[in-house]
Amino acid sequence: MGRLEAYDKALDYSYAPGLFPSMECLKNAKGRCMRLLLSSESEGSSGAQALRRAAQEAGIRVETADRALGRISKKENCFAAMVYKKAEGVFDAYSPHVVLHHPSDSGNLGTILRTALGFGLTNIAIIRPAVDSDDPHVTRASMGAAFSLNVRHFDSFERYREEFEERQLFPFMLTGAVPLEEAVARVNAPFSLVFGNEASGLPDAFAAWGVSTRIPHSGRIDSLNLAVAAGIGMYAFTKHLRHGGPLKE
Repeated sequence: MGRLEAYDKALDYSYAPGLFPSMECLKNAKGRCMRLLLSSESEGSSGAQALRRAAQEAGIRVETADRALGRISKKENCFAAMVYKKAEGVFDAYSPHVVLHHPSDSGNLGTILRTALGFGLTNIAIIRPAVDSDDPHVTRASMGAAFSLNVRHFDSFERYREEFEERQLFPFMLTGAVPLEEAVARVNAPFSLVFGNEASGLPDAFAAWGVSTRIPHSGRIDSLNLAVAAGIGMYAFTKHLRHGGPLKE
């Protein structure tokens, strides 16, 4: 592997900036790890030294790379970054899916990935066009959760539906016909929770493609932040599973 480039979506590799995301990459996606970059200022950090040892034990090349870290993080306080190979995840047949339709904000996407992992939802479908899920800003915002998830990309929602046509869909919409608690009670098959773009939400057509679901809230706001809405929805549906719903976790 030659000189490392500043991150670009066209590259077949990316960076996990930060000590914790780098360690999560090493722990959960070791086969994708290519190189560990450390700052010269990390010598006194016990976390950095633990990461160095773990990488060396795994046979991962370790190097001091202040200049490369500066290009990657745009910050002066980034002690480490793992260089990793991009890869598409593989979904299993029966577990729930989280479907993100045209997400556009890297912070929101990273937060949703971390929240999904926290609730045991490991299959994440991203419908393009969308923010780059391998962008280092997303990886950092997820605190490395992406390396424990199966993240797949689809060029359209129709492509996703063609592959998973038997799944029960729960599109979350401001105009949803069914309040959240009632929607949760309707689960009777492997299901997908579908969330729209931060600004535009889901197109109206989604109302006919499943149980259109709304999260009741005060009329003093027009909508919830996407990451907040996704977190509420994921919690409600996984709580149902944990308390004797028809599907296993």
